[in-house]
Amino acid sequence: MSRTTPEDLNAVIRQHSEWLAAQLHAQRENLFPPDASKTMRKFTSGEAAALLGVNDSYLRKLHLDGKGPSPDTTPGNRRLYSAEDIHALRVLLEKTARKPGDYLPGRRAGDHLQIIGVMNFKGGSGKTTTSAHLAQRLALMGYRVLAIDLDPQASLTALHGVQPEFDLPDGGTLYDAIRYDNPVPIANVIRKTYIPNLDLVPGNLELMEFEHDTPRALSQGNAGLFFFRVKEALAQVDENYDVVVIDCPPQLGFLTMSALSAATGVLVTIHPEMLDVMSMSQFLRMTADLMDVIADSGADMSHDWMRYLLTRVEPTDAPQNRITAFLRTMYGDKVLNAPMLKSTAISDAGLTKQTLYEVERSAFTRTTYDRALESLNAVNDEISQLIQQTWGR
Repeated sequence: MSRTTPEDLNAVIRQHSEWLAAQLHAQRENLFPPDASKTMRKFTSGEAAALLGVNDSYLRKLHLDGKGPSPDTTPGNRRLYSAEDIHALRVLLEKTARKPGDYLPGRRAGDHLQIIGVMNFKGGSGKTTTSAHLAQRLALMGYRVLAIDLDPQASLTALHGVQPEFDLPDGGTLYDAIRYDNPVPIANVIRKTYIPNLDLVPGNLELMEFEHDTPRALSQGNAGLFFFRVKEALAQVDENYDVVVIDCPPQLGFLTMSALSAATGVLVTIHPEMLDVMSMSQFLRMTADLMDVIADSGADMSHDWMRYLLTRVEPTDAPQNRITAFLRTMYGDKVLNAPMLKSTAISDAGLTKQTLYEVERSAFTRTTYDRALESLNAVNDEISQLIQQTWGR
């Protein structure tokens, strides 16, 4: 019996990484030819009316009266609106709205930028799925949104059509704006996306450099108040956005601490399983200890709101229901009313690096799609209400 030949683990891992990156790049080329860039699908008149909060008949009347953009029409005479058309209609309808903000719900004079940190210590809690759908939904609702991928694994980046290994060979992440040596303006790393009102700061493995640089800078006395670096970078573009959504790394490092210091609202995702809840107990304890240290250094750690979001919920799962009831009893209204349901529609959309807002309803069983979409909208609209309350509306 021949003995196995030892393998260099480092070489194997690197080779597997390169194989996977090449396959993912080829998949993207096939999905989004010819220039491998994503576009947003068109919305039916019913979907557009729902997004705008008007009746489909009113939308049809605007079209017949020649007001607003002209939608595409199918051979069956169905009207299809682009995301840009919907935004143009928002601008039009806001001019005759009963009260300001009915169609453009963003900031007004005196409102401060909302910075939402989406976080959890345990992977698989739906953190990136939550961040991506929240950012896209808020943009489609008329908010000016900046999504920041602070996770070196860069899943949020990939969902928005940017493949870190190929598209970010020379940087282009938030690290460029928060590094200690020659930081660049954050505007240099902000990218437009294929959704109006949604910009992206992508992520990649380079973000880990901040975790390595900060202890060195602290030991040399050059770090200053390192946890303010994200906040100071965002201050440069404060007037350009209503909401910033930060997908935090799944660990409590310097990046997460900096995001927490910048955040005005914190969303903690929880998968209602006992092991996840046990992990969250440790995560919350460590977070509190770190925030104490940051507060002692002079940071204002007060936030407008903090909420828990139950993710990947299966309503027919009895143990999950018991843990959900346990969490709601313990934390009360700190737990969002709307849970994010587990759905094959969300995971199937992810196979093609898309969110549920990007895929066609016809690609799924209608009840499956509608149920998942209703769940996502309920979660994101509840967060929108929190934002509005923070602004005193």
